Amino acid sequence: MRQEPRCSQTSPYLCRMNEIKQLIREGHTAEAIRRLDAYLTDHPASDEAFFLRGNAYRKQGNSREALNNYLAAMELNPDSPAHSAYQSEIEILDFFDKNLYNQ
Repeated sequence: MRQEPRCSQTSPYLCRMNEIKQLIREGHTAEAIRRLDAYLTDHPASDEAFFLRGNAYRKQGNSREALNNYLAAMELNPDSPAHSAYQSEIEILDFFDKNLYNQ
């Protein structure tokens, strides 16, 4: 069982976001998405939560959901780092040779 780290941040928000970032880094993307879903239910204007959920979906290989979450973050905050993440994901998708799917 995964043990929760103790948070040294003074802000519960920072603790929660840092825990979610760690889950994503460690590959626990389903748990990160579950927590972000719950967080966004109560805080639908959190561009950081949409950005992190996009990162979790990207790590799972779910480009569609990643892009949708990056777009939501960008709508909430025009200065969001989701812009570069969105562009990177689009470039990756554009790179794939679609002809390889038909072999």
